[in-house]
Amino acid sequence: MPDIVKRSARAILLDGDDLVLIKRTKAGRDPYWVTVGGGVEEEDDSIEAALHREVFEELGGTLERAELVHLITDELDGGIGIQHIFAARLAGMDVSVRTGTEFSKPERGDYEIVRMPFTADSIHGLNLMPPELAEFAASNVDAIGSVLNTPIRKA
Repeated sequence: MPDIVKRSARAILLDGDDLVLIKRTKAGRDPYWVTVGGGVEEEDDSIEAALHREVFEELGGTLERAELVHLITDELDGGIGIQHIFAARLAGMDVSVRTGTEFSKPERGDYEIVRMPFTADSIHGLNLMPPELAEFAASNVDAIGSVLNTPIRKA
């Protein structure tokens, strides 16, 4: 049994039929994209509560709906990491009220909110991290749209 279990919550976040991602740009590294989300904290009542908190911290956003659709596990030093992947629909956002501390640390690089068509081709065209999440999202576009009752445009 692992000594440490580190949990995180991430959103395959749709706004209409657009996927909302964060483009990360750091000195000395090629740009890459991530989904909205982060670590579960002791104060969070649940993993889904952690997702709602992270969406507010990173986007100043609120969710209309979130459904757990996938788990990704990783081996860590002395433990295991479990990423809880939610299909989620954005209710709204106001970046002027986001509260994430990472935005005030220039050494962390840039965080640019981007929207793109939620299609397998769009996802495959990015360096979306982690690769397991990118593959899951690209392979399940229609299913994720169905879970959220969102018609998905065809590529």
